[in-house]
Amino acid sequence: MLIKKNPLSGFLKATNMMSKFPPAATAGLIIMAMFFILIIRLWQLQILQGDWYRKISEGNRLRIIRVAAPRGIIYDRNGIQLVKNSPYYSVSISPQDIDKIDIAALSGLLKVDKDSLAEKIKRQRRSIYEPIRLKDGLSFKEIALIEARRSDFPGLTIDVDISRDYIFGSQGAHLIGYLGKPDQSQYKSPEFRDVPPDAFIGQWGVEKLYDKQLRGIPGERIIEVDALGRELRLLQEKPPVKGEDLRLAMDINLQKEAEESFGERTGALVAIKPDTGEILALVSRPSFDPNLFAKGVNPEEWEKIISNPRKPLLNRALQSQYPPGSTFKIVTAIAALEEDAITSNTAVTCTGGIAYGRWHFGCWRKGGHGTVSLHRALVESCDVYFYETGRRAGIDRIASYARQLGLGRDSGLLLVNERRGLIPDTKWKQQRRKQPWYLGETFNASIGQGYVSATPFQMAQLMSIVANSGYIYKPSLLMLDGKPEPIGRLNIRQDTFDTIRRALYGVVNEQGGTGWAARSSMVNICGKTGTAQVVGLKKDSKYLSEMNRDHAWFVAFAPYEKPEIALSVMVEHGGHGGAAAAPIAKKAIEAYMKSTRQSHGNIHQSNNSKNDEGIESEGSPKNRRFFGVLE
Repeated sequence: MLIKKNPLSGFLKATNMMSKFPPAATAGLIIMAMFFILIIRLWQLQILQGDWYRKISEGNRLRIIRVAAPRGIIYDRNGIQLVKNSPYYSVSISPQDIDKIDIAALSGLLKVDKDSLAEKIKRQRRSIYEPIRLKDGLSFKEIALIEARRSDFPGLTIDVDISRDYIFGSQGAHLIGYLGKPDQSQYKSPEFRDVPPDAFIGQWGVEKLYDKQLRGIPGERIIEVDALGRELRLLQEKPPVKGEDLRLAMDINLQKEAEESFGERTGALVAIKPDTGEILALVSRPSFDPNLFAKGVNPEEWEKIISNPRKPLLNRALQSQYPPGSTFKIVTAIAALEEDAITSNTAVTCTGGIAYGRWHFGCWRKGGHGTVSLHRALVESCDVYFYETGRRAGIDRIASYARQLGLGRDSGLLLVNERRGLIPDTKWKQQRRKQPWYLGETFNASIGQGYVSATPFQMAQLMSIVANSGYIYKPSLLMLDGKPEPIGRLNIRQDTFDTIRRALYGVVNEQGGTGWAARSSMVNICGKTGTAQVVGLKKDSKYLSEMNRDHAWFVAFAPYEKPEIALSVMVEHGGHGGAAAAPIAKKAIEAYMKSTRQSHGNIHQSNNSKNDEGIESEGSPKNRRFFGVLE
């Protein structure tokens, strides 16, 4: 038979047993049991959970505030300040105070969507010590409103980061760069392990390339606060360490004059000091205002920039490659002279073009240049002369010298992911096209057309090597202490360089020279024009649109007697190099010489007289003929 047990029977039994003890003993047992329970609880709180409660306690009492380090200042070669540090304000809240906050009221104060604010808090709540950033880029009016109501929101603090003001705006932006917040991949990178969350880092140009030196070491303040999050006293402070200052090789006066000379035109300019490899200017037009990024670019502004068909973020000096046109005749001439395919006295008769099979390769001057030697062929940019020179030298030898002179390969400058250009030869044609090389392709390559392409930076390097008689220097964005040792010298005869330099002087300063627009009363400029075809147009055809116009080139160095600057100018769809690019080069060179005079008290004076009379120009629309048009 199943007997149901009374649930109170155990309790009654224990009561009956305790009733057998004296009252004093019973009370003692109860007290001992309570003390035992208390000791167990204290052991649990202090030993098992002590660390956790200690962190909670310290978190309620202490605040750790990161102090941004002043970023190093960037100067130009003459000591002109290019950037300055500026405060960037944001508001954050301590994680342990979140539960005390009315999120709806906080979103109203900050004028941030409630759901977005709640999501941001949830996403960033990783540590009891790490403040949660709520809103960036506060105005002074917003700061005043927050300060007035801080007592309603315990743990709310105003943070100050270091951002930048770029003094010259868009001028030099592609070289100087800009700051921005780290992206997710950068957050995870060991390189940025010590960078505080939401700190600004270099994201472009010199700011990115030398970010570690510029950003310094952040500091830290540990303060005691009351229940409302108000500071009571400073407990410990580690001051920040300012970043290193940088002195660029750039001359901002040259950079400014060059950029303004482009106006609204698209293109690039690169200027190099030929005896050091220092980069004096790097222009890419159109440009952008780095101040937009340093203060946090909004989605509308970002969309406007990236959807701009002129691509202002593209560094055309290094990331765009173009047919170099007649500027490449310098390479063809050097190759032919060095390989004894021609001499400086070799003469060729130009009647306006040559026939090759059923193809006609025209000269830019329809009536021809008559009989010319190398000097006049470069001065007047005779295409027929260089068709013949290219035929004698051969494409493989031309390509070899082009690569030695810096074309078709990386410059070693780590500013951006640069393009390498293209220097074709018979091996390349066979591998890429599975076809043999044709003589007609040599004709086109000899005058910088066809498959040949180069970046403006490469063409400036080429002119630097020509100016210094074959010495190769490592490109430098920074001002160098003393004169560096060249990393190499080309095995090219001095007489070859002298011959080329005399002809380049004639291009600018002799009657009939295609670069007469670069002639200066201040300094003897040497240069070479180039007009690179964009599309093939039949003889006597009209330009269909501005985008079909030829690219305009001018490469130069100065002074002739002792070169101090070498440069290249490329104007996209600018037409003739002598008309569009040469005047820009002249203004840039003169700006640099003025800057040098102001810094060193001297300048090279030119003895030539300026002649502004109109001279028939290579590649003007009425005279330009497509190379290789089937007649």
